[in-house]
Amino acid sequence: MSMDSDPQGLRLMVYDRSCRGRPALPGLSHAWWAGAHLYRSLGRLDAYRGVDSWDEALEWLASVDPTRPLAEVQYWGHGNWGSARVRKQRLDRSALEPKHSLHARLAAVRDRMLPDARGLWWFRTCETFGARPGQRFASELADFLGARVAGHTFIIGHIQSGLHTLAPGQRPYWDEDEGLREGSPEVPLRARWSRWKAPNTITCLRGTIPHGY
Repeated sequence: MSMDSDPQGLRLMVYDRSCRGRPALPGLSHAWWAGAHLYRSLGRLDAYRGVDSWDEALEWLASVDPTRPLAEVQYWGHGNWGSARVRKQRLDRSALEPKHSLHARLAAVRDRMLPDARGLWWFRTCETFGARPGQRFASELADFLGARVAGHTFIIGHIQSGLHTLAPGQRPYWDEDEGLREGSPEVPLRARWSRWKAPNTITCLRGTIPHGY
C-alpha cells in the first residue's frame, strides 16, 4: 500500500494494452500485465485493467466499484514531458480545460479521490514530470485532482529514476533539467535513462513511494 493510500479507498491500476509486440516477441503490454498481476497477487492493488484509450481508462476509473472512493491510481505506459499516452492519445494539461474531450471523465475520477489530498495518482511512465512542461503538468494536475501526484523525470524501465510527488498547492521542487540529456527545460529533446545513482531511484518491483520523494 502506498504511503498516500487509505485502507477504505480503492487502489487501481491501468496500463496500455496496445504495445503487444510481434507474435514471436512479447511487447511492453505483456510486461505491464505481468506487473499488474504480481501487484494484485501481493495485495497492492484491488483491481487493474488494460486499456486502448484514455477514454476507456477514465471511464473505468470513474465507475468501478462506485460505492468506494479512490485512494490510489497508477498508470503504466508511455510518457513524455508533460504527458502520458495510451496508444497515441495524450493526457496532458489540455485535458484540464472544460472543452477538452477527456475533461468530463477526468473530473468524474477527481470526484472519487479521497478528500483532503489523501489520494494519489502515480504515472509510472517515462519523463512525464521532467523539464518545464512536466513540472507545469504536475502542478496543475495536483491542483485539479485535489490529490497528490507522482511521476518520473527519466526514461524508466526495470530501474525507475527521478520519482517525485507533489501535493495540491505545492510548486515543483526538483531541478528543471533533471533527467534531461538534450535540449533545454523549455524545449526538451531527449531524456536520460534511469540509473542507480540518479536521484530518487526505485525499481518496478517497488509498490510504495519512499518518504521524502
